[in-house]
Amino acid sequence: MARHIYSCPLRWSDMDAFGHVNNVVFLRYLEEARIDFMFRLAPGDGSPSFSGGSVVARHEIDYVRPLVHRHAPVTIESWVTKITAASLTIAYEVKDPEQVYVRASTVVVPYNLAEERPRRITAEEKLFLQEYLDQEPAVA
Repeated sequence: MARHIYSCPLRWSDMDAFGHVNNVVFLRYLEEARIDFMFRLAPGDGSPSFSGGSVVARHEIDYVRPLVHRHAPVTIESWVTKITAASLTIAYEVKDPEQVYVRASTVVVPYNLAEERPRRITAEEKLFLQEYLDQEPAVA
């Protein structure tokens, strides 16, 4: 099983009044990693995979420890934990080599923008997602 690794820079504006990355900002970090995974890494050159759009149906986030601003980026590791006919679940860890700051998951529904409705996952998309599928829960 492969994992997607995304390097996310921390911005000064990500900080809140308490001196750490605001909890809401982590959703933006997860979005950046998810977009990189689904749209940059997805099957290449001319493939229509995921190009029709997608919507988030659910987020779940566990804040493990505060993340404070620094110049080094944070790593977001992501993988797929579930694939159904019309949705997928992506799990994430926002971390450094020595510690985890956040564990999270997102349920994503492929969406047909032209028809304004959810759609099924294509065979090509499923094949791509299966490379990142890990049905075992992450060790805490």
